[in-house]
Amino acid sequence: MTDAGAAAEVQRGGELDEFMRYVAHERQLSPQTVRAYADDLREFHEFLDRYYGAPEWSWGGVDRLAIRAWMGDCATRRGLARTSIARKLSAVRSFYRFLHVEERVQANPARAVRTPKRQRTLPGFLTREQMDAVFETAMMRAQAGGFRAQRNLAIVELFYSAGLRVSELQGLGMDSIDLVSERLRVLGKGRKERIVPIGGMAVRALRTYYDSRARIIAQASRPDARAVFVGQTGRRLGVRQVQNVVTDFLREVAGEAGLSTHSLRHTFATHMLDAGADLLAVKELLGHASLSTTQIYTHTSKERLKRVYRQAHPRA
Repeated sequence: MTDAGAAAEVQRGGELDEFMRYVAHERQLSPQTVRAYADDLREFHEFLDRYYGAPEWSWGGVDRLAIRAWMGDCATRRGLARTSIARKLSAVRSFYRFLHVEERVQANPARAVRTPKRQRTLPGFLTREQMDAVFETAMMRAQAGGFRAQRNLAIVELFYSAGLRVSELQGLGMDSIDLVSERLRVLGKGRKERIVPIGGMAVRALRTYYDSRARIIAQASRPDARAVFVGQTGRRLGVRQVQNVVTDFLREVAGEAGLSTHSLRHTFATHMLDAGADLLAVKELLGHASLSTTQIYTHTSKERLKRVYRQAHPRA
């Protein structure tokens, strides 16, 4: 390495060290964030050594094309997800913002580089046949009797009937559900309230469960009389307990990894749209603030249509 190359490397390393001291002590970022910044900038430095092919480069000489090339290397050679690349780009932007404020560089080239769009993965959901199998299993257990089996049937019926989030179902109060008008009042994200209709099968399961629940509440020493879903002690079920009820059914019937309580919400939306429901109506039922959030379910339906077309059309 030439003397000029060695001097440039020392200067680059010193500027990196200054930045790391700045984020650790002045910005007081968490140790985990500081380590992530250090790792990302070290990788960026190593790439630029290869990109320029000589050690005489400086931070001030790096342009947006070099940064885009590094991002492309992260995606193609290393196979990193867009979220990981976006995080690394954020570290580079912060570093160049520091250099610019300290007047070490004339401009921040990372500002001209667009953040990769977040890759939207299609949500996991169950087919009609899988949902039928879930309900068949839950109903067989409930018909055999027992408070827990009847409660668990009511839980899965209500999840699928109303498209609820787990926190919404877990937090339901007895005054939230009107079995006569077949609707419930839900307190969603941001404490936004919405009214959701519930189907006849869910109403039937709730009526049966309420009889068992009344006996539990009457016998409990300190019951939570307001909570809809309670345990044997009469206390409100926790979120994890509700999740366990659902995942036990999904594991037994669907046998697929990655399915959860939220999968029933995805399944509700997908099946509604498959049957011709209006997108705006589904948005209101789910309690989404933006229509773009609901539109991901149209992609799920389209993917299924494509798959069916490819399988069934003779010239697909």
